[in-house]
Amino acid sequence: MKTIPPLNALLDLPVPGISPGDGPLTGETLAVKDIFDVAGLPTGCGNPQKYGESPPATTTAPAVQNLIDAGARFVGKTQTDELAFSMMGQNTHFPHPVNPRAPDRVTGGSSSGSVAAVAGGLASIGVGSDTGGSIRAPASFCGVVGLRTTHGRISLAGTMPLAHSLDTFGWFARDITLYEKVGGVLLGPDRQDFKLNRPLFIPLLEHLLLGEAEDTEYRRMYAILAAYLGHARSARQATASMDDLYLCLRQIQGFEAWAAHGEWISQKERNLGPAVRERFEYGSTIDDDTYRLQTRRRDLFRNEFTDLLGDDGILVLPTVPGAAPLVDTSFDDSQAYRERCVRLFCFSGLSGFPQITLPLGKVHGAPFGISLIGPEGSDRALIRLGKTILQAADAT
Repeated sequence: MKTIPPLNALLDLPVPGISPGDGPLTGETLAVKDIFDVAGLPTGCGNPQKYGESPPATTTAPAVQNLIDAGARFVGKTQTDELAFSMMGQNTHFPHPVNPRAPDRVTGGSSSGSVAAVAGGLASIGVGSDTGGSIRAPASFCGVVGLRTTHGRISLAGTMPLAHSLDTFGWFARDITLYEKVGGVLLGPDRQDFKLNRPLFIPLLEHLLLGEAEDTEYRRMYAILAAYLGHARSARQATASMDDLYLCLRQIQGFEAWAAHGEWISQKERNLGPAVRERFEYGSTIDDDTYRLQTRRRDLFRNEFTDLLGDDGILVLPTVPGAAPLVDTSFDDSQAYRERCVRLFCFSGLSGFPQITLPLGKVHGAPFGISLIGPEGSDRALIRLGKTILQAADAT
């Protein structure tokens, strides 16, 4: 039996005496990414200087408090990539969390500690966030369920911002039934009874898979979905090219990240990790005119995507290009993988629509997920659909 090393997921902080309520999550345990305030603890944001300058929070972020009030027992803060601006889960300042399902591969980030805690059994619910992929990538890499929620549907009060027009609340769970319970607590009812029965695919997205093994496994996962949903039809590509959408997401995220953190970063040497430093420096070069241009491009894309999905459409796509990169992957190869991911993440990120990743696959001995994107506000319908698909897959 392979021995999994310590997960390094939970931060070495005291656990405040927070009493859980009595509700649908009674008996569940809760780990919280260290960008969310928890009363009695500093919010460190994955950076030692931020941690040192952060007084203990006086209140708990409302979304986290809702989970505690529903019965979940808080067990600790979890590691995050530095200022939540990374995708691999390898924070320069701390030992990296271990991927329990593939210890030789990264967990993914920036919600690295929360996903490791859930996948490794340290907590049954792991709270995270998704700006550019920080729920979707870790969930796929570690073989758990993850949903990027509709932008703005769950409050981010009491949360460190990264890019305000992209930031979303999310969570991990190994079990889809528990995932649905958490959704019931956090999401409230969908705005309508969505019938998600018109599957679509965009061939260009599937071309981002890494190789033949990934393509074969993706086809197998797709067949599981098709057995329930029917075969997807090819959808038209948006007016903007994939490269245009990639640049749009990067420049909006970079501009807003610098607006949120540039003043703090510029005050003195912050010893940021090299990749994080590079991303913030890039954001500092984006001017107001470029930001306005990309915001208009996003609005056009969102309108086109709204028309494409209507009230019943779902886009089927790979969550990520393949298995998680190996922990010793070179910087250049890691960046190349990240750029493929960003292209896959653009559709949910730029539209603000919900995307769920389901742990249906395995490639090179490691987890590999498949995703569904639904119309704006269809979060709970997506979770129900995911539950049906996973239960059908378990029964075969």
